[in-house]
Amino acid sequence: MFAILDIETTGGSPVTEKITEIAFFFHDGQKVVGEWSTLINPEKDIPYFITGLTGITNEMVAGAPKFFEVAKEIVTRTENHTIVGHNVNFDYSFIRSDYSRKTLCTVKLSRKFLPGHLSYSLGKLCDDLGIGITDRHRAAGDALATVRLFELLLERQNGDGALSLVRETTGRYKNLNEYLKVEDIEQLPEECGTYYFHDEKHQLLYIGKSKNIRHRVLSHLGNSSGKRAMELKRRIHSITYELTGSELIALLKESREIKEHKPLYNRAQKRSTFYWGLYTSRDDYGYINFRLQKISETADDPVTCFNNKTEAREALTRMVEKNWLCQKLSGLYQTEGACFHYTIRQCNGACVQAEAVSTYNKRAESLLDGLRLDRGNVLIIDKGRSAEERSLVRIEKGMYMGYGYISVNDTYLSIEQMLESIHPELDNRDVRQILKNWLKKNKVEKMLYY
Repeated sequence: MFAILDIETTGGSPVTEKITEIAFFFHDGQKVVGEWSTLINPEKDIPYFITGLTGITNEMVAGAPKFFEVAKEIVTRTENHTIVGHNVNFDYSFIRSDYSRKTLCTVKLSRKFLPGHLSYSLGKLCDDLGIGITDRHRAAGDALATVRLFELLLERQNGDGALSLVRETTGRYKNLNEYLKVEDIEQLPEECGTYYFHDEKHQLLYIGKSKNIRHRVLSHLGNSSGKRAMELKRRIHSITYELTGSELIALLKESREIKEHKPLYNRAQKRSTFYWGLYTSRDDYGYINFRLQKISETADDPVTCFNNKTEAREALTRMVEKNWLCQKLSGLYQTEGACFHYTIRQCNGACVQAEAVSTYNKRAESLLDGLRLDRGNVLIIDKGRSAEERSLVRIEKGMYMGYGYISVNDTYLSIEQMLESIHPELDNRDVRQILKNWLKKNKVEKMLYY
């Protein structure tokens, strides 16, 4: 049996937004055998643009049941059913709580069995296929269109219809351990965030982050490359996750939560992710010197970090050549006299005090400025957990202060209101290095200085 679902909501995030309408059509693989729908009181105001899209107003839902009042009925009605939806993970993420159901996504199935369409959104795909939609962007109207699409997909099967579709989505999960079910994996989103493996006592085994949580979890479950990987896989009883939208926030959350919870299989990573650091000092003549050193060998904060010695040396060599600095003063050439570059006129002679200290140090400072975390007050604005949301990461005077989220509908937010949305976090060397490395390699939507 199949329960074909559509919902309307106040926004795109199941963490912060609520359902305003829900509809199910129940299907036996041959025909519709029942239906159920209702408006839902979201217990919050419906944004004006959502009302413009769906036609659902605050007045319409004022007397409707709240979600908790219909949750038991949803559980009962969908028992022994596979939930079907167009982008089903979105709809399912709003209704799942302490129960789970198998799911089928008509977007994914359409891409496979109905190839060649420019768009697989419900409206455009139905237009292409001649499927009429009445009450577009209302739960019952969209759910009924999904029914017609589902029946078309059943017709296109060469095998045994509905069962063949189910096998398409379940056959690829061949590496699950005895405690995990297909629906445990199906409920995982293909979105950015952090994920958590728990044992039978719900104790944390492992914390990770990924731009695609489901794919990353499947790679863990398929990993048979070592004893610890196999042991971890066998011990996983449940998997939870938290969407972040922003990959940067996922990295920051992962770093902080590993330190806070110290999961057993994260602790197996004995060394820091960033193993070698670049450090500075001044010699007896006042020249800025650089040195590469293992981070574990000093308590000082490095200017920047690298994964290994080879990467560190290659990066420093490039920076020295770009800024016309001295190999000897950068720790790249051991000698009592002049460095090799000076002999071929690629160094101005700081190694033998032939260049003015102030002139040399100006170029060295230029190198350092490019590596330091922004010393001003800045909000990094980037992707949110939905199209209606943006993420914020706050840096103040070079220190990480935390992260938060704002709605794109709040077009007149002041800096003070943005700062109030920030969840305070602790600054440390690791998060500053994450910020520096990530900002060097990635573009963000906006850097807002204040």
